[in-house]
Amino acid sequence: MNNIIEIKDLHKIYARGTHALKGMNLTVKEGEFCILLGLSGSGKSTLLRCMNKLIDSTSGEIYICDGDVVKATGKTLRRIRRQIGMIFQQFNLIKNLTALTNVLTGKLGYVSLGHSVTFAQHKADMKLAMDNLKRVGLLEFADKKVKNLSGGQQQRVAIARALMQNPRVILADEPVASLDPATADSVMRYLGELNKKDNMTVICSLHFLSLARKYGTRVVALKDGEIVFEGTPKEIDEKKFKKIYGEEAEEVEIK
Repeated sequence: MNNIIEIKDLHKIYARGTHALKGMNLTVKEGEFCILLGLSGSGKSTLLRCMNKLIDSTSGEIYICDGDVVKATGKTLRRIRRQIGMIFQQFNLIKNLTALTNVLTGKLGYVSLGHSVTFAQHKADMKLAMDNLKRVGLLEFADKKVKNLSGGQQQRVAIARALMQNPRVILADEPVASLDPATADSVMRYLGELNKKDNMTVICSLHFLSLARKYGTRVVALKDGEIVFEGTPKEIDEKKFKKIYGEEAEEVEIK
């Protein structure tokens, strides 16, 4: 398998002096389900946001789908971002719009402004949006306002929106952190299906090792902006778990 993501000597230093990423080196192969593990503040979200250039890195290199993310601007950056679906912890949906309309916004990177305000007149876009809602089990909620959906349903709308881009890579930043355990598992199951059925590369940050073991093909654990473990989920024994989370940490199972 070819590398779809290559990160070289990546540093991120915030304005107040926090050194969030310290010389990160990471490659991800096409079709992997890579889990980023670590405590809050370990650098997981910063890494994902640098990968999509939602924030600028301080130094280093990031290549995704052969595109140079760090140097990209304007049309070049938009072209790279089309291939990257982003899923957030807080969903980032427009709560007063319907699930269908929110899903359609995932197509904005491909169309003109005029096209975007007349989505309902474009049958191909509407069909694709409905197909993606069906894929995440929400077809019957297409006309429901997002604010009236549960947290798990909202996150599934966000997954359907990301699919509108026809991405090669999904970056999921703590997608289940605000969900109850059963709902968290169901959302992860949809991401797992995208990985297995579509061979879509998924990089997902999580807190729970049990979910990493269930869905991940590979784990990259961060601590204080550095990689402290890289391997398969089953390689993480109690000693490695303590190294990642601290000596006082206890593993919590999500089934």
